[in-house]
Amino acid sequence: MSVSKIRKVDTESRAFKSEWTAKYFFTDVGSTAVCLICQKNVAVLKEYNIRRHYNANHPNYLSSHSTEQRKTTAQKLAKNFRLQQNSLFQQSATQASLMKVSFLLAFKLAKASKSFSDGEFLKECMVETAGLLCPDTKSKYEQISLSRRTVTRRVELIDEHLASKLRRVANSFLFYSLALDESNDIKDTAQLLIFIRGINDKFEITEEFLAMESIKGQTRGEDLFNKVSGVIERQKLPWSKLVNVTTDGSPNLTGKNVGLLKRLQDKMKEENPELDITFLHCIIHQEALCKSVLRLDHVVKPVVKLINYIKAKGLHHRQFIKFLKEIDSDHQDLLYHSRVRWLSLGKACKRVWELKDAISSFLELIDKTEDFPELKDRDWLCDFAFAGDILSHMNELNTKLQGKDNLAHQLYTNVRAFKAKLTLFSEQISNSSFVHFPMLASTELATNNTIKYSKLLDDLHREFSRRFLDFEKLQKSFEIVSSPFSQTAQTAPHELQLELIDLQCDYIIKENFNAMKLNEFYASLNDARFPKIRELAQRMLVLFGSTYICEQTFSLMNFNKSSHRSQLTDAHLGSVLRIATTKLAPNFEALANDNNVVADSLSRIEVNSISLPSEVFTLDQLSDEQEDETFLAELPDRSLKSALRAHEYLPNSEQPQLEVSDSQVTDVPISTEVDRRTPQSVLNLVVDSIGNDPIGAAEEFQAPISEEDPQEFRTRRGRIIRKPARFRY
Repeated sequence: MSVSKIRKVDTESRAFKSEWTAKYFFTDVGSTAVCLICQKNVAVLKEYNIRRHYNANHPNYLSSHSTEQRKTTAQKLAKNFRLQQNSLFQQSATQASLMKVSFLLAFKLAKASKSFSDGEFLKECMVETAGLLCPDTKSKYEQISLSRRTVTRRVELIDEHLASKLRRVANSFLFYSLALDESNDIKDTAQLLIFIRGINDKFEITEEFLAMESIKGQTRGEDLFNKVSGVIERQKLPWSKLVNVTTDGSPNLTGKNVGLLKRLQDKMKEENPELDITFLHCIIHQEALCKSVLRLDHVVKPVVKLINYIKAKGLHHRQFIKFLKEIDSDHQDLLYHSRVRWLSLGKACKRVWELKDAISSFLELIDKTEDFPELKDRDWLCDFAFAGDILSHMNELNTKLQGKDNLAHQLYTNVRAFKAKLTLFSEQISNSSFVHFPMLASTELATNNTIKYSKLLDDLHREFSRRFLDFEKLQKSFEIVSSPFSQTAQTAPHELQLELIDLQCDYIIKENFNAMKLNEFYASLNDARFPKIRELAQRMLVLFGSTYICEQTFSLMNFNKSSHRSQLTDAHLGSVLRIATTKLAPNFEALANDNNVVADSLSRIEVNSISLPSEVFTLDQLSDEQEDETFLAELPDRSLKSALRAHEYLPNSEQPQLEVSDSQVTDVPISTEVDRRTPQSVLNLVVDSIGNDPIGAAEEFQAPISEEDPQEFRTRRGRIIRKPARFRY
């Protein structure tokens, strides 16, 4: 019966009649009859319902007026109602725009690794600029919420939004790889960075920040494994799709018995014994470690000693800089050497070599030549020149290996090319040819040490071959994926031979290979004809060849969590790092609309008046920790607190608070416009959603004590106050 009744009402197609406006003072709003007197609507668009509402609620309204007078009055009411609706719509649109701007600027601040409190300075600059360039719109800039707490909340929401977006993207991954690295922040908290690179069926490659896990205790292989497996489980990433893990090679990561990689391998075997996972040692770290075979300590130590002697003492440093200016040198200073910087040693040695004559003259000037006898030792200068040349070549290789989104086969191609160069260098030096060693060629004893230098280059070549065995195992797969038309079917794996022949015999596909990017080419292949080749390409393209992205993010971490921002929490640090490294574009429209839900709820709260004491209290400053721990007064169920909690914009332990500024009770009209830090502005916030950011504004105020609880309470930025304030509904 009820189903047929609902269907009957829905199919009656009732229409509003214009004469009902003058007769019953109703108007049509979106196929709904709304009373112009009390602005309530009726459930069903029927004259009986409208007449019953009018007779029950407004039987004597303009009953003595003529028909024309009633009609005129009804038209005025309808016009005012439409103006009110338009005004509310415009206000809502403005609120959404200002909310969107607030999110955008918070995103920009985090992207640029700026402090959250810089939002207030940014707003001040915008307001002052608007006052000079466009005074008419200055009020809009003043309504943008960019307080420290608001920017913090914005960053949290953007982080959640980006993480959710990454999870949706990850659902389409056919395979994915992880890059892991661990380092300590300024508070000596171990931070484990995890980046993910995934590929979908369309060969779209996504490389994003997956998580930052903070470790307060030990950093054993077991601890790291628990963190990594926890992230994989929380992100709902299938273990079966994990094909590669790349690390920096530290013992707790690569230990054979209890290291992270061993535990990951055991976990993969538990999931499926047939699953194959590739573990790679960061190609940049391995390249940097190879230089140890050159045994350059006898060169490096005097160079570092010389640099420190000149630069460590302020007087010597000033005198040296002045001396370089007087002789019109090409360089104005020396470069410090840092062991943790990959390019530092090569650059420092090259700069000292180029300034060696100026340095010798300066040391003679200050009578310190006896402290550095190496500068007059021709054999040492010859070794120094060789070190400078070979380190310059290695720096060139290291620079090629750096960068984001580099594919593993491209990185290994650079390493193979360098190995070939080493062979060439060794042959040329053994024949006393120093074409590619300009520093060494300028020394007097270069030809006397050709055998020694040739042997060192051979040793370096062998070290490169030994260290890059993990990449060498993948060389055949790299070659098939990067250049499939130059491979022979006989040397290819058995499962790929037939597909490879079909691929090489198709001239159209060959033309596409030369015209397209590598991932686009494999995406264009027919999945039914070339399933094995496509799968191999997906596995190779998704590999992490280095942990460069982790190292770069550690630099961002140290910049953000510096000595000036050491109290930055781990959660907020992770949020900032995600925003600073992401390539995903946040949907600011959706973020603003989600937050405007609170404004809709607040606008439904009916507030009649607010009674406040009129005595002005002196407010004491609270620290950030005390502010966060401040307990807020209780409010009735239909309060601002309830509306905010209903949409999860405030934690359960927090309630919006009002400041008390008066000691004598006076009723304040709800339309009064006053300073933002007074309770009246909260009242306006509740009624009219003023400020266009109810969440940011609510974080700036404190809640008064209800009339039923006249006990002490704490102000937003002040001391305990025992005088009550009433909040009436």
